Amino acid sequence: MAWLQRSTNRGVIPISTFFSRFFSKSSSPYVVKVGIPEFLNGIGKGVESHVAKLESEIGDFQNLLVTRTLKLKKLGIPCKHRKLILKHTHKYRLGLWRPLAESVTS
Repeated sequence: MAWLQRSTNRGVIPISTFFSRFFSKSSSPYVVKVGIPEFLNGIGKGVESHVAKLESEIGDFQNLLVTRTLKLKKLGIPCKHRKLILKHTHKYRLGLWRPLAESVTS
């Protein structure tokens, strides 16, 4: 109850002011078009070595997003890399992760 009294004495903080410090207003450094090579390069950790195999067997990026672990296992992808691919595809579908854009140096 004391917290409620203290918060009402201070006044109301506008929500836009409160959340503005948590969200960046700058342009996002993310790749606009994501394909299998950009996705695997974004994951890193050696997963990018399977780009050719996944592009030839799975085809496009949308099929990679719905691929199951057994299909990746049949393609000969090691367990650690399968786990990384599946974890990041799940996060990508939920909108929690996107591969960062490659930095262009001129």
